[in-house]
Amino acid sequence: MFAGFARVAAGLYKSEQPHLDAVLFNSLEFLIFFPLVVLAYFALPYRYRWMLLLAASYYFYMSWKVAYAALLVTTTVVAYLAALWMDGTEDPRRRRHYLIFSLVVNLGILFVFKYFNLFADTGTILAQSLGAGFHFPHLDVLLPVGISFYTFQTLSYSIDVYRGERRSERHLGIFALYVSFFPQLVAGPIERSTTLLPQFKKNFDFDYRRVTDGLKLMAWGFFKKLVIADRLGIYVDQVYNSPGEYSSIPLIIATVFFAYQIYCDFSGYSDIAIGAAQVMGYDLMQNFRQPYFSKNIQEFWRRWHVSLSTWFRDYLYIPLGGSRTTVSRWYLNLFIVFVVSGLWHGANWTFVMWGALHGGYLVFGLWTRKWRAKLASACGLSSRPRLHKLIQISITMGLVLFAWIFFRANTIGDAFYVAVHVFTDFDFGADFYLELGAYEFWIGTVSIFLLECVHYMQRQVRVRTFIAERPAWLRWSLYYASIMYVLLFAEFGGAKFIYFQF
Repeated sequence: MFAGFARVAAGLYKSEQPHLDAVLFNSLEFLIFFPLVVLAYFALPYRYRWMLLLAASYYFYMSWKVAYAALLVTTTVVAYLAALWMDGTEDPRRRRHYLIFSLVVNLGILFVFKYFNLFADTGTILAQSLGAGFHFPHLDVLLPVGISFYTFQTLSYSIDVYRGERRSERHLGIFALYVSFFPQLVAGPIERSTTLLPQFKKNFDFDYRRVTDGLKLMAWGFFKKLVIADRLGIYVDQVYNSPGEYSSIPLIIATVFFAYQIYCDFSGYSDIAIGAAQVMGYDLMQNFRQPYFSKNIQEFWRRWHVSLSTWFRDYLYIPLGGSRTTVSRWYLNLFIVFVVSGLWHGANWTFVMWGALHGGYLVFGLWTRKWRAKLASACGLSSRPRLHKLIQISITMGLVLFAWIFFRANTIGDAFYVAVHVFTDFDFGADFYLELGAYEFWIGTVSIFLLECVHYMQRQVRVRTFIAERPAWLRWSLYYASIMYVLLFAEFGGAKFIYFQF
């Protein structure tokens, strides 16, 4: 087994280049790939469709690097066999051993390719600080795209089978498709086997309304990614790659822009993935629900990256004891979950700090809940709910923005520099447009405003249904105007989605 991992690692050295052109959602290759897959999907008889989707999914993934497929196959086969073995015995010890086998192998792969260098570097620093000259080895390997997503998907399957919440999937091809389904393979949503696996055994006929709804959602995702995220990313990268060169105003703008960049980048991917699956008949879970309208951190995490937050709730928080324990242990459970969530996002202590901040926010908010309610009542906010809500949203957004500094910063040192200088180094005469320029800056700002207008509508109505019920002339005018807006103002640079690195 270790020799096999070594061969896989040898194929993932950073010096090697991808064999094929990667099929990014925002690439010309995808504009060819996806329609061909959809046409073939509906042209084929039902019994052959899983084969098409499995082949398309592996092509999609191998277009990044052929060697990536070895890890995907390993993860799939291990989870598949472990589940079969668990279902084949009623002995609790043997079932637990098979579960541990699946967890160790899959988490071991994730550790080697994602976290080994982080812990090796940290160990080297600790050894040197103690006067030892020992250096831990460093692996010069690429991080396989999507490894955290499909690993967590297979882990949830193994745990569900162990808990008896589902039977093992006997059809290896269908299970492999569940792990590798191309719309959500590399950046989620992280789907549960109990909801996605049964869908691959259903026959979906062509449905015009479903197809057009899926395409509309994909278009909305492209707007987020191409018009907002990739444009704002130009400004964010300039500032955060050299934070010491900038004063408070550019640092504040870059932090706000990053909040919308990462939201539009990630939720844009989710919209495209959900829409693409919907075109073919499959339902993926909603991953974002207007998170920047949250009134507190707890609500924020019910709206942000829902598939991950619910995964940690079900497979880490509840097993730790959840809230059914002492208050201090409850707080500790919450904090642990958020620190682990931060580590899941990346092999850098900046992400751990980001997770710890959110864990601290949540614990502090729960601890002070009664006092804050009394303060709000004493200030008369109880009788002014709209003002109270606006204040809550503003405070929550401020806390989220501060945490985003650590998420985006390249190093802990950079993060602390930004965290200090956003409050202490104001220079109102400095040029804050930077290389982005005034024209592109205001296109991005206006696009954020339009985004939030739609989000506000989504809190009241389902926007796609609302538009579909308008008169034909208005409906098609909106469609054409939206398409022209994207075509005119999109950044067609082929920038990768941020969450591909996780």
